[in-house]
Amino acid sequence: MSEGPRQRSLFRQPPAPFKAPPMCYIDAMIFKGLAIAVIPLAVVLLAPAQVPLSTPATHHPASGQQAQSPYPSPQAQPKPDSNGVPGGEQQPMIITLPAPKAIPWLLHEKILWAAYVVLAILGYAGIMLALATLKKIERHTEAFEGSMEAVQAIAGTAATAAETAATAAGTAATVAETAAKTAAAASTTAATTAAAALETAQAALLQAQTIVNAERPWVLVTAEPAPGVESSFEITATNRGRSPARVTAALDRVLFAIDEAHLPEVPELKPVETGKRFVPTILLPGESATLKIFSRDDARGYCDSDEMFKSIESWDQKIFLVGKVTYSNLIAAAGSEEHQTNWCCWYIHGKQRSALVPAGGAAYNAHT
Repeated sequence: MSEGPRQRSLFRQPPAPFKAPPMCYIDAMIFKGLAIAVIPLAVVLLAPAQVPLSTPATHHPASGQQAQSPYPSPQAQPKPDSNGVPGGEQQPMIITLPAPKAIPWLLHEKILWAAYVVLAILGYAGIMLALATLKKIERHTEAFEGSMEAVQAIAGTAATAAETAATAAGTAATVAETAAKTAAAASTTAATTAAAALETAQAALLQAQTIVNAERPWVLVTAEPAPGVESSFEITATNRGRSPARVTAALDRVLFAIDEAHLPEVPELKPVETGKRFVPTILLPGESATLKIFSRDDARGYCDSDEMFKSIESWDQKIFLVGKVTYSNLIAAAGSEEHQTNWCCWYIHGKQRSALVPAGGAAYNAHT
């Protein structure tokens, strides 16, 4: 069987090797030939032997010898032309044998003949069975060959499909690798772009915050001598920004300490007592307001005893004025973040005159 051209593939099945015919087929063919040769011989041997009823025999006696026969021979009759005198030319003698007797058929001959008949029948049956077996073998062989052709066709199709799948897988792998490289490059570009955008956004936010801070109100607190009153001082809040400020709270307190190092880390403030001074609600840019007035006489009033006042005069104890102003941007949206300014001053009590100077650490002079 010749195979058609097929596409070369690493998965193509090798051609099926040649298989010799089975031994039963060869034995059946040999038995068939022997049976064909034996049947005519059996027919000849099984035919009953018969003797012909009469067999003409011509006897030519040799010279000097007379023919002998077990049967009585008739006397020679003289020919008419010889006048009963023997002599002259001899004519051939025709001897007619009697019919032979039938030979009896013995028992073992009958058994042998029956055995031959049975063998002939068995041989014919075996031949027919062999022929039927050969036909079945031929059909099975044809079916097996058809199955092998189908299997080879399926194997070829599977090999082609596998090769196509391998090619498709290679193409998909190449496409995936290219896509991965493209995605990696795009991711790197996107990360770089995002970083640049973040830096740009931070710079823009910083610039916007700078603009907002430049345009927002800034309230600063200073201590100035009160005009016309000796040893009297005014603590003033001034809007140094570019937007109006809404003052929401003003707190202050008088503390006694040996020096600045002994002040509390966070001052505890109290609300400003009403009626002592006016705190405007709104401060326009450049506008000021007095938060507190402190004089030499006020220093004596904050001392509980003469001994404490003497310690102030001798500078064993010092008076610190601390406070806080809370305000918001008037033009900002409602609920916006509020700002805060802390202030701290040291009151210096002299024998004739007094002074009020800024003091305190960063927590006492913070600005938000």
